[in-house]
Amino acid sequence: MSFDKNKIDEGIKTAQLPFMKCLEEIGKRVVGQKNVLEGMLMGILAGGHVLLEGVPGLAKTLAVKTISDVFTASFKRIQFTPDLLPADLTGTMVYRPQTGEFIPKKGPLFANIVLADEINRAPAKVQSALLEAMEEKQVTIGEQTFPLPKPFFVLATQNPIEQEGTYPLPEAELDRFILKISIHYPNFQEEVEIVKRIGIDRDIPVNKIMEQESIIKLKNLIDSIKVDERIIEYIVALVAISREKARSKAPFVRYIEYGASPRASIYIYRCAKIYAFLNGRAFVIPEDIKAVAYPVLRHRIILNYEAESEGLTTDNVISEILNFVNVP
Repeated sequence: MSFDKNKIDEGIKTAQLPFMKCLEEIGKRVVGQKNVLEGMLMGILAGGHVLLEGVPGLAKTLAVKTISDVFTASFKRIQFTPDLLPADLTGTMVYRPQTGEFIPKKGPLFANIVLADEINRAPAKVQSALLEAMEEKQVTIGEQTFPLPKPFFVLATQNPIEQEGTYPLPEAELDRFILKISIHYPNFQEEVEIVKRIGIDRDIPVNKIMEQESIIKLKNLIDSIKVDERIIEYIVALVAISREKARSKAPFVRYIEYGASPRASIYIYRCAKIYAFLNGRAFVIPEDIKAVAYPVLRHRIILNYEAESEGLTTDNVISEILNFVNVP
């Protein structure tokens, strides 16, 4: 692909306007949480799914619903519970006595944006049905397979502190999420603003800004952003060292049970381009890689018992990896 820096720079400045307008509209309802909102939009532009993790009451559901409201896209919310069945997601075959035939009744997965609320509360069969939708962008009902609408995104939430009635997500399903975003408590001034807004109006209107055609144009522009060969090698080095337990002399490898797969390298590459776009650049720099490494890797690097006993988190290990690998 040819690289015309001036043309791409001009395209980035133009394309940033509706994107920033989206963030402005979302900000009417959601106070703060800039990294969360940018992360969700980053996942949509990268064509992947996003997992949001945070304690109850941090506006995870509100953020997802608001994003769907500023896009001209269909939206469905699924509340995951232990008694959920795969057919509750995919749909089922319904018998018509008038004709004596079965017809498919499509489930809530047939939408552009699907909110999987408290995703870790559903049993294995439901997770398996969702995995097919996330990976293959299709759903099987009876003996028929139906393609899902384009674009199709799953924005899932989970509570990290409540363990009763929850099921750990399979590693194969976790790996399908392009990003895992941790949501933290608002600061004092943000919480004051939250209370004031809710006291005035719980249903603040927002305008639709982004159409599906605009998303496609943005993706094409982001694909044109330049990534140097040394940057690609830097990405691969960061991911590869997480699984080089036998050969690496890095001190942090003893805390890693399983490292990240090559899918992590692909997603860091994609997200770094988007991060460069958000910062108005037509090329990727190492700081872009460092910024997206945490949400891309934190659910792909699995720590062992030694790390847990010492109170280390995945983010601690990712920081060590970023400090250890030489920057090009």
